[in-house]
Amino acid sequence: MAETEAPKKTTLARTVKDKWRSKHWYKVRAPGLFQHAELGETMASEPEHVLGRTLETTMQELGGGGDLGKAHIKLRFRVDRTTGENLAETTFIGHDLTSDYVRRLARRKRSKIDVTVNVTTKDGVQMVLKPVAVGEQRLQSHLRTELRHRLRTILVEEAAKKTAPEYVREMLQGDLAKAVAQGLRTLYPLKKIEIRSSTVIGTIADELPGAAEAPAPPTEATPPVEAAPAA
Repeated sequence: MAETEAPKKTTLARTVKDKWRSKHWYKVRAPGLFQHAELGETMASEPEHVLGRTLETTMQELGGGGDLGKAHIKLRFRVDRTTGENLAETTFIGHDLTSDYVRRLARRKRSKIDVTVNVTTKDGVQMVLKPVAVGEQRLQSHLRTELRHRLRTILVEEAAKKTAPEYVREMLQGDLAKAVAQGLRTLYPLKKIEIRSSTVIGTIADELPGAAEAPAPPTEATPPVEAAPAA
């Protein structure tokens, strides 16, 4: 009985080993909006098997771990194409703030306003944003309604004036929240405003106008050409 089972186990082990040998490592890169930073590696036997995979990292990790103030911002990416150099290129699909950070925003005796806003950027990319606004004191219902309405209006208007890469950059750097706070100040000076979540519907073009100062991905150096000796 044992003699007939042994070949089956050997065949199964060889099959598993062969499957692993057929797989390749793919380096996963962020889009140009994030200066093509490396996100990690993933393994697959065929390039098409990598497509559609999602990865998550934080702004701190993406920046090399130096900015501790952005560890609460989680970024989501999806692989949308591969190259012949075993590279997997991604597109940005959204972000979230960590749950503990959001909980710290709304402490006791503070009023929290949550809202969901659908926006469309100047280049036609649709996004779903979920901002959170926090008041120092409890707010009356009519004031909360007015704040929600104006908050939606500002986010929609700001999106219509900017391309998707510009809008995402301002959202993640906090400039968008500052613009919202400035627009709501005449109604009520809120304690804190954050875009706690975003979801991109579609694909953002891998370009960022005005980002020429961003460091380009490393390329192989061209060997120097020696000058011909004088005749």
